[in-house]
Amino acid sequence: MPKFLVPLYSAALLSLLPVAARAVPQAQPASPPSSTPTTSSTPPASPPSLSLNAAIERALSSHPRLRAATFEVEAADGAVQQAALPPNPSLGVEQEDTRRETRTLTVLLSQPLEIGGQRAARTALARRGRDLSQAELDALRAELRADVVQAYFAALVAQERVSAADESLRIAGGGADATARRVAAGKLSPVDETRARVAEATARIELRQAQADRLAARHALAASVGIDEALIGALDGSAASLPALPAEADVARRMADAPVLRRARLEVERAQAAYELERARRIPDLTVTVGAKRAQEIGRNQAVIGVSMPIPLFDRNQGAQREALKRRQAAEQLAEAESMRLRADVLSAADELEARADEVDALQRTVLPGAREAYTAATRGFELGRFGFLDVLDAQRTWLQARMQWLDALARAHRANADLERRLGAPAQQK
Repeated sequence: MPKFLVPLYSAALLSLLPVAARAVPQAQPASPPSSTPTTSSTPPASPPSLSLNAAIERALSSHPRLRAATFEVEAADGAVQQAALPPNPSLGVEQEDTRRETRTLTVLLSQPLEIGGQRAARTALARRGRDLSQAELDALRAELRADVVQAYFAALVAQERVSAADESLRIAGGGADATARRVAAGKLSPVDETRARVAEATARIELRQAQADRLAARHALAASVGIDEALIGALDGSAASLPALPAEADVARRMADAPVLRRARLEVERAQAAYELERARRIPDLTVTVGAKRAQEIGRNQAVIGVSMPIPLFDRNQGAQREALKRRQAAEQLAEAESMRLRADVLSAADELEARADEVDALQRTVLPGAREAYTAATRGFELGRFGFLDVLDAQRTWLQARMQWLDALARAHRANADLERRLGAPAQQK
């Protein structure tokens, strides 16, 4: 902090204190003890700090979207159970004639038999659907994890923006007060004071905007975790902690098991199972019938045995087979297209992450120290009368812009990392 601003800040702080707090306390007569008991109101405890790992764990354990996907998997289990059941038998009763002396009563029990392997094919199709629901659940876990990481670091960056904007306001306010004193002393033009006040007002607007952005970032973080914002305390992390760049071998290994590719492969398997089911359905079911017949005219019971089967003369399920075959071929082509698109997206996200990491490193090593040093030198030169106020404003603006550029680079780096993790899925040790 410049030396000429220390007395100004001290006086400003003293002016903010209430008069009663600055006055010398006087002895007060002791008041008699009151018979009414006093109740001490304990302020509500603030929520505990939230780390990134705790936020991820909370989202993966209780997020509504994840619970909904879990119910979908359980529903698919019910579909597998239903598909494995054989067809029900049917019971029929027939009566011939209505006269008691000549009527005939027949009771029949019919059982369809799936002789073409329809039940096994139907069960296989349901299991492929269950595997696909499980893959959707795993993909949603990876997506939620990436969303939490992105929202968490976005909230950290927004918090840093508020700190930077607050510091900018303090610097602008101190510069405006110092300029006003020098204008009063006749050393500067009133135009310089106007410029300084404009810079202070601009910094105050930027602080307000940064505070609104921080609030919006916390709303987004609460939504990604799946909890109320009131349960989120201080964020236990640093926005400057960039993730390590993944190795090419690790990226290639995780890309082969990426959620989008697993879903595409399972879609091919489900289409193949649907084709096998349609092929099995070309063989009609055999229905076996057993029963008894009571003829009143002859006065005795007669056994009834029958077998029936549709004749596949016209309908051999050929249209459904062709439809299922073409859908399987379409699923294969979509899987190949997803593989090509995933590779391009992953490589693009990895290049973006590497570029943003290099940008953050360059800003931290060169730009930020240089801008800070230039601002300090301009401030000292202004105190000594060597530089004009415009030089100080320009150096201040450069320093603050460099810091905001650093925060922007951090935000883009974290977004690129979250996008990469979303496409590759969670690592094997985190599933």
